[in-house]
Amino acid sequence: MNEFLTVMVGLILALLALGLVRVLRGPGDADRMMAAQLIGTCGIAALLIIGVIGDISAAIDVALVLALLATFAAAAFAECARRAQQPDTPPETEGP
Repeated sequence: MNEFLTVMVGLILALLALGLVRVLRGPGDADRMMAAQLIGTCGIAALLIIGVIGDISAAIDVALVLALLATFAAAAFAECARRAQQPDTPPETEGP
């Protein structure tokens, strides 16, 4: 079973390398962000499998933190993209 999981970690790391190439050469910001999400997902998967193989609970904790950071990164990118598409309007003020 450990051999299978080790091979899976190798395949996941190969996908991570392909995602890195896409981040460096991606034609647009959205493509780069999707590749960054792929890198985060591959990193999470690799850490979880490594944690299972080596019986390392710290790797599982790091994977969970990485998942949380990836979620915040995606939300921040979506907010920036939304703001970039809106025309420049003055901020609303309350009251006289």
